[in-house]
This record gives sequence, C-alpha cells and structure tokens, in this order.
Amino acid sequence: MLMAELGRRSGVPVATIKYYLREGLLPPGVTTSATRAEYGQAHLRRLRLIRALVEIGEVPVAAIRKILAVVDDESASVHQMLGAVQYQLGPHPAAPPDGDPDWQAASRQVDDLVASLGWLVAPDAPARTLLALTLAALARTGTAPPGAGLRAYAEAMAGLAASEVANLDSAPGHAQAAALQAGDPAEVLQSENPAAGDSRVALAESAVVGMVLHERIIVALHRLAQEDASARYFG
Repeated sequence: MLMAELGRRSGVPVATIKYYLREGLLPPGVTTSATRAEYGQAHLRRLRLIRALVEIGEVPVAAIRKILAVVDDESASVHQMLGAVQYQLGPHPAAPPDGDPDWQAASRQVDDLVASLGWLVAPDAPARTLLALTLAALARTGTAPPGAGLRAYAEAMAGLAASEVANLDSAPGHAQAAALQAGDPAEVLQSENPAAGDSRVALAESAVVGMVLHERIIVALHRLAQEDASARYFG
C-alpha cells in the first residue's frame, strides 16, 4: 500500500507518519521509485502500536523508541518486552533524599510486602518507589492503611494481574509469539504463518492498551464502590 492508504487504514495523518519515519520509529517502506514507497501489514501494526502508546499511554517519543527497541529485539523474552512497556508507561517518581524516616519506613514496608507475597518484582521497579512514596505520604497524614489492609489490596491486585496477563493469550499473534519464544517453528507455520515482528508487536499493543485502560477501570470501579459504601453506611 502507498503512504496515503497506510494513513487512511491506520488513522494516522500522513505528516505524522513521515515524522515517525524520520525519527526511526517506523521502518522505511520498499522504494518503488524516486518518490514512491510501498508499505505492508508490518507498518500498519507498528503504527497502531505507536498510536496506542501516544494516545492512550501518553508516552513521549524517546520512551516509545525504547519500547520498540525491545519489541524488535527477538533475543528479549516476552516477559522482558512486557516489562519494558510497563516501565516506560510510568509514572517515574523520584525517591526523596536519604534520611527521610517516613520514606525509609515505607520502603521497608514495600520490600516486606513484596517478599511476603513471593512476588517476582525487580528491585528497581518504578512501582516500588511509587508505592513507598504514597505510603510515606499517608503516614505523614496519619491515615496509612494498616498492614492487613495493604495486603488485602495487594492480594486483590495479584488476582486481577494474573487474569490480565492470562488474557493476553487471546491477543492477535500471541500464539505465534509464544511459539517463537519456545523455538517451535512448526507451531508458527500452523498459526497463519505471520512474521515474528508482527506477533511481538501484536502482544505489545494488547499489553499497552490493557495496562492503561485496565487501570482506569480500576479507579472508576473503586470510586463507584466507595460512593455506594458511603451511601449505605452514612446515608
């Protein structure tokens, strides 16, 4: 397809596509003349992923470049790829200077919680810092949730996260990506014979949309449940 059709099918303006090409986010098409190039399904899927990152995740171009580098790196596992997506989506809170007792206590609380749950979480995971900062702020206001309450939140999130990751199985191209990860070319050929890059991009696209939109659903449901609980208790 020509660039005009690529823009129409992806919903991305041609001027923006040219910008992504200049920035190296989108691979060049196959040149057919001095002023024409052909683009394929791989370009369409890549544009859809970039659009999801920009419009849903509000991810800056520099971070998108890092995500796409991992998506294109077939030596990176699916877990590493999804981790790169999550970490670049942010937020990226900065830890306070050493010596803050509330921060130190909250950091230990987070470490203890993660360890007690047996979670496989990297020491530098941005969410560790985000949670510790939040708990430190709660402690300063005297409204920090007790250990049991925090653990209940964590256990609820564990079940939800397990369901979300399992649902990635239904993402287009996931079976192919899993087969490629396992080194089973026969399985790949039986699954519509896609390109490896397309499969990984499909999985990354589903992860981006899921991570961002599911968080919004959680916030909305929590607020609705709080309003209902308040009405029943105080109303």
